[in-house]
Amino acid sequence: MTGMADVPAPASPRSARTSRSRIPTGAWAVVLAACTGQFLVVLDVSVVNVALPSMRSDLGLSAAALQWVVNAYSIAFAGFMLLGGRAADIYGRKRMFLVGLGVFTAASLAGGLAQEGWQLLAARAGQGLGAAVLAPATLTILTAAVPEGPARTKAIATWMAVGAGGGAAGGLIGGVLTDALSWRWVLLINVPIGALVLVAAALWITEGRAGDRRRIDLLGALLVTAGLASVAYGIVQTEAAGWAAPVTLVPLLSGMALLGAFVLVEARTAVPLVPLRVFGVRAVSSANVSMFLMGSATFSMWYFMTVYAQNVLGYTPLQAGLALMPTSAAVIIGSKVAPRLMVRTGAKSLAVAGVLITAAGFGWQSTMGVDGSYLTAICLPGILMMAGAGLASTPLATLATSGAAPGDAGLVSGLVNTSRTMGGALGLAVLSTVAAARTAGSTDAAAVTAGYATAFLTACGVLLAGALVMLVWLPNHRTSRPVAGGRTQQEPATKAEATAEATAQAQSQQRV
Repeated sequence: MTGMADVPAPASPRSARTSRSRIPTGAWAVVLAACTGQFLVVLDVSVVNVALPSMRSDLGLSAAALQWVVNAYSIAFAGFMLLGGRAADIYGRKRMFLVGLGVFTAASLAGGLAQEGWQLLAARAGQGLGAAVLAPATLTILTAAVPEGPARTKAIATWMAVGAGGGAAGGLIGGVLTDALSWRWVLLINVPIGALVLVAAALWITEGRAGDRRRIDLLGALLVTAGLASVAYGIVQTEAAGWAAPVTLVPLLSGMALLGAFVLVEARTAVPLVPLRVFGVRAVSSANVSMFLMGSATFSMWYFMTVYAQNVLGYTPLQAGLALMPTSAAVIIGSKVAPRLMVRTGAKSLAVAGVLITAAGFGWQSTMGVDGSYLTAICLPGILMMAGAGLASTPLATLATSGAAPGDAGLVSGLVNTSRTMGGALGLAVLSTVAAARTAGSTDAAAVTAGYATAFLTACGVLLAGALVMLVWLPNHRTSRPVAGGRTQQEPATKAEATAEATAQAQSQQRV
């Protein structure tokens, strides 16, 4: 009897969909390295908050200098991130990842060993510079390692959740290290982790670049960073001198002039840091403005909540960190469930809903009192604030990156992070000024609490304005995609919604 040849059965549609929704096994090492780098970058935005009182007493920092421990990092991070994104496209993503992480790790060591206030501020600015080179490379490395579709959407959601978790866990990690060791370890902890990731990245990540070698627009990077720093400094000066004083007006006007010069340089230079054409894509421009508005409110939450818990409610640094654990969990959960919810609501609707939930949390937090209970003064409002932020961040980031041409992937990734962090730095300066104006220089617990409550109420108004902007401006069913020659063409649906739908279908098949 003649034998029959073995013919492999064709893959079922269900197994094919399941395979497309899974991150390839070989890409997990790259995803892990990219997410760890992103975790360190975002962690250092918030990890110093609970250590600020210890830093102030140890180094003799003034109240204004204390705020710059946060803003020196944030402004350098936001201002140079566009340069980092473009450098990743031109010089190679792996190379920029290693350079950025190396600078970040070295600056962390310098900050942990600082003996003077200016040394700490300089180290924080160095950390921000390293983070600005590192952060855009993490997302472009991840997207290059994972094929477009449900698997990439899942990887981006993981990246967003890890980043959000870094910001959320900053309070707890900072509290543990400050209580158990000293404030210096909130910076020194980055050194061994950074060294390990450097070795892993050198071994696992493959080099890649989206464009050819061109000149870097260093002038543009310097102008935008100096402009942002000058504006933020001017805003901080209003606490003591008011808006009409020369010490306020000079840096404010100088900062706006520098930012105006930045726009002119970008419009005229042959190889701009930020090609203004990318803002002609509706998904890119609207998502970045939305990120800016949301970041301007949510970034300050960690600062005010940790200081309120310690200076008003009498928590230790560790207790303050533990108190924010539910908030930390909320932002991670919100980021992780966002892709599935995008299938049912669409990216735009989910972003708006997330911001409205966040605004409700800020409104609740504005009712805080001197004798507030943990449940109603920290826990529940914090959960609302950060769960909403987690829900909104993933669709906004996915919308922004879905509108990018391949050669602009690093640039647009940098823009997403820049918008959020730039908004956070300027938002903290503005809201701190609002709180200081309400307290009128009083250090009484009731006055301090009233100032913080006013800041939260102001942030609530900003978020409501942001929700309105999203409703009007974010693309709904169609989005523009760049094509050759700088023109755009219309797609039937956003890539964000398409890939989210495919992810949910695959997950549904897995459950069956």
